[in-house]
Amino acid sequence: MVEIAVAERDGVGADGATRPTEDHVAVLGNAVVVLDGATAPRPDLPSGGWYASLLVHSLSRALSAEPQADLSVLLAESIADVARREGLEPGRSPSSTVAIARWTDDTVDGLVLADSPIVAFGPSGADPLTDDRLVSLRESGQLRTGADVRAKRNAPDGFWVAEAEPTAAAEAVRRSWPRSEVDALLLATDGVAIGVDEYDLFDWPEVLAISRERGPDAVLDAVRTAEKQDPDGERWPRAKRHDDQLLVLVDFGVAPG
Repeated sequence: MVEIAVAERDGVGADGATRPTEDHVAVLGNAVVVLDGATAPRPDLPSGGWYASLLVHSLSRALSAEPQADLSVLLAESIADVARREGLEPGRSPSSTVAIARWTDDTVDGLVLADSPIVAFGPSGADPLTDDRLVSLRESGQLRTGADVRAKRNAPDGFWVAEAEPTAAAEAVRRSWPRSEVDALLLATDGVAIGVDEYDLFDWPEVLAISRERGPDAVLDAVRTAEKQDPDGERWPRAKRHDDQLLVLVDFGVAPG
């Protein structure tokens, strides 16, 4: 029997004020969807959290209605659905990362768009499914300003996110695993993945072990504790004192076959 555990937490701004989370999750019978709404490119636009909340509901409906359909096709249709209903325009709309995991008795499918990873675990260890384009651009200094971000968003030499352009779905990173080779999945937003990728608090197998033994909330606690020891971002420069956090454990137990 598949067991699913979810942990989530609001972010805290540089001023110390709690901010409503822009992370959203949907847990379905054979799928999990995780979205992390991004800061809107202009202050007069709706928030990324608003957009992510609409997209996660559209994706949930699509996955339920067409459980065997291609994930990138469902994502493209959902992006188009939200854009049409809300009158959103490419380049002038809020956006979101996307991570979708779906499973049957035979296969586990994953799709990632931007920096919300999926990590599969099996006899060979951890197998992260990541989209590193956004991180690579940040690390190379190509996203220093808002204008830089707008120029690189959903561009061939940039990074791809869910926004108002359905063709972005075709740029998602995808992978399929035999169901018999997957014991568990983790889906995370960057407020959790940062504990692995930048803080070096643990690796993904350790995140899985903590999540199984003490629940995914314990992982969120560890990241927050580290950040509280660096409140001004001197060791780990960051725009927020604490980013929104979302972590999902999908534990398959014994794989069929």
